[in-house]
Amino acid sequence: MAHEEAREAILITQAQVSQEDQHKARVRRYLSLMAFRVPALVIAGIVYGATGSGLLALAVIALSIPIPWVAVLIANDRPPREKGEIPRYKWSGDANPPAVEATHFRQLKSHDD
Repeated sequence: MAHEEAREAILITQAQVSQEDQHKARVRRYLSLMAFRVPALVIAGIVYGATGSGLLALAVIALSIPIPWVAVLIANDRPPREKGEIPRYKWSGDANPPAVEATHFRQLKSHDD
């Protein structure tokens, strides 16, 4: 039983995927999305030839217009968070920021005065 537990790999770092691997994955996502653009233009030509309707062909082209924009947004997105990863905010400012000082205040008189 002790041997079985010793064989399990334990993650001891918070190392992320290398920048090169992230870049390759982003390029693959971008190219796969952009691969739909050319067939969309070909489909628009086929639709125009089959139906003779320029409006339908323009509708197919209009649907293909945002593809490059979407491809860039998706390709530039960070890798998804791992299950159980805690989002952390890292403040780069002072550890002890100065307190806000009051510039004008009126002291109230007590009943004893």
